[in-house]
Amino acid sequence: MNLAPLLAAPLAIQVHVLTVVPAAFLGAAIFLMRKGTAQHRLLGRIWLLLMIASALSSFFIHSINLVYGFSPIHLLSLFVLFGAYRAYSAARRRQISEHMKWIFGIYLGGIVGAGLFTFLPGRLMNEMLLNNLGFDSAPNTSQLITLAFVLMVFAALAVIARRALPTGTRLPARASSTKAI
Repeated sequence: MNLAPLLAAPLAIQVHVLTVVPAAFLGAAIFLMRKGTAQHRLLGRIWLLLMIASALSSFFIHSINLVYGFSPIHLLSLFVLFGAYRAYSAARRRQISEHMKWIFGIYLGGIVGAGLFTFLPGRLMNEMLLNNLGFDSAPNTSQLITLAFVLMVFAALAVIARRALPTGTRLPARASSTKAI
């Protein structure tokens, strides 16, 4: 791995990478862990904060300047922000199936989908990871096989996450911490 391209990148890109990379790994771990526990809720909140920070930092990245410094990828950032709100509010209302759908969508779009584009030739992650391994600027067979393997792993995680709770599952309401006087 060659960190020089990241260290030379603008601050917005550095913040974006430093929030989205941990979110990718933390999100995968959360998909695999038991749901509804205190640990799940804490790590889920941390993950949502990382995703929100990542989405917000993307608005200061203008590498692909299509419309006044913005590109279609910024629509994905809006989706992540909206989805984070919907996922959190669904969890607070104990609407677990809705919460899971939003989290799955955010992870699939904000991490997997957007992440794949960062490995295209000429992009920062490609330069940091793939060029350092001796890959050419154009994808070759081994890169495509590696990419397909990574996609299969994320697809398996998605299936595991979707099967964690039955559709329509709703947790019981929390007991109030206030006592009647």
